[in-house]
Amino acid sequence: MKNPITGLNKIFDNRIRLGVMSVLVVNEEVSFNDLKQMLEVTDGNLATHLVSLEENGYIKVHKGFIGRKTNTTYSVTRTGEKAFTDHISALENMIKGIKEIFFNQSL
Repeated sequence: MKNPITGLNKIFDNRIRLGVMSVLVVNEEVSFNDLKQMLEVTDGNLATHLVSLEENGYIKVHKGFIGRKTNTTYSVTRTGEKAFTDHISALENMIKGIKEIFFNQSL
């Protein structure tokens, strides 16, 4: 039997990084505050996971100003989009494989 976790990306094992990527893949750009609110996490916790995703080349950081106030937004890179899509496909294959094993055993 093939290893059911083959192809899963360890970076996305964490629910916060998985959540960040899920939000960014379907939105062009999202602010730090919006991500924090959507994922219901603290500033420090979110910042740590964003750094990890950025260091792996999966997201880009955009810093700017709205009036005098700083505004940091994030977007997914092509590398990040491919890695995330591959991870989701691997999850789907894992679930499909497990269903096949259990279905075939019950026959």
